Amino acid sequence: MSSLEKTAQLAIELLKKYRVSDYELLLDSSSGVSTVVRLGKVETLQYHLDKSLEINVFFGKKKGHASSVDVSKDSLDKAIESACLIAKYTQDDPFNGLALKELMAFDAPDLDLYHPWDLDAQYSIEIAKACEEGALAQDEIDNSEGAEVSSFQGESLYANSNGLIATQSSTRHSLSCALIAKRSDDMQTAYEYTTALDANDLETPQILGDKAAKLAQQKLGARSLSSQKCPIIFIPRLSSGLFLQLLGALGGSKQYKKSSFLLNSIDKIILPENISLYESPFVKKTLGSRAIDRDGVLKREQYFIERGRVKSYVMGQYSANQLGLQTTANAGGVSNVIVESSFDGGLNEIIKMMTKGLVVTELMGQGVNGITGDYSRGALGFWVENGEIQYPVSGLTIAGNLKDMLLGIVCVGNDIDQRSNIKVGSMLINQMTVAG
Repeated sequence: MSSLEKTAQLAIELLKKYRVSDYELLLDSSSGVSTVVRLGKVETLQYHLDKSLEINVFFGKKKGHASSVDVSKDSLDKAIESACLIAKYTQDDPFNGLALKELMAFDAPDLDLYHPWDLDAQYSIEIAKACEEGALAQDEIDNSEGAEVSSFQGESLYANSNGLIATQSSTRHSLSCALIAKRSDDMQTAYEYTTALDANDLETPQILGDKAAKLAQQKLGARSLSSQKCPIIFIPRLSSGLFLQLLGALGGSKQYKKSSFLLNSIDKIILPENISLYESPFVKKTLGSRAIDRDGVLKREQYFIERGRVKSYVMGQYSANQLGLQTTANAGGVSNVIVESSFDGGLNEIIKMMTKGLVVTELMGQGVNGITGDYSRGALGFWVENGEIQYPVSGLTIAGNLKDMLLGIVCVGNDIDQRSNIKVGSMLINQMTVAG
């Protein structure tokens, strides 16, 4: 048995003396290294080694929760005792309880998510330096905010009183670079990154540094815009944020608390009919894939939105109980959601289609109201006329309402950002308000 499995067996033995009706526990163990280099010098070099326990106990419909970062026998016993004490003083909640046994992940597939990287301190420094040096050699790149390399590997274990003990192992490696470009008195920053389960799938330091430098250079000479209404294109890494807002609004907790701009939206059209949202959690060796949710339920392939129409909320067991529905195995969030669209083309083709409008490449602020759907955020990007980018723009605010924005999606490109849990390309919205 692994160390996590031994810890789980110990916790299960300790639980017996408390005579709980049901229990579930989640154990996590992770390790890694992260290195930051700025202007050729090491700013930080950190090693990480973490373990944690979360436990839920049930006495009928009473629930107690406790957590610990110490998984020794004494600490396990204290955590269990604390959870039981909390449960003793809580009121019955009719919506508490484990998921059905037949839904549990007793036969979870191996998704090939574990690819450890033998990254020692010296090698991590060399990678970060190579990335930053190449970027600083580019024209008009005046300064650096640093290059960072990180590598993490971990294992998680879920166990409950239904007899389930399920483990998942995964890795995540990344390289990022942040730069400052300067032209006369104009200074602009840019950030780029690469991330993967397997270090062999990362972009090279030289390619990433060149990308970051190009982004910074392109932003120089930014102009302002007059206030107006116009079409908006979100590049892929920003498109995912809009669909995360959508999925959050379809979340079971938002629905039963009646705090969503998409309240009671089952069977309603909220997107154009050529767009669907599909969860595909079992794709092997893919960022975002996962076989088990935090309730121990086996994940499944499913549509949340099919041809523009809401098919399902996004629920774990508790929110499903609140709504009188079956869990969608989304305790802890969604896993590898694919935005399906019939458009054949990426950013360049969408720019030509738009003819005139704004390409948004960065967003700032948190001006999104999940209850009303009101949306207002700082933005910068590029102005388009005659189907071509004309010049960079900054100092803007874009505003609208999420309901109108979602229904106003003209197309979603095939230039999918594979780094995100939401697999989506560039997105064109027919109209938003731009304040210069």
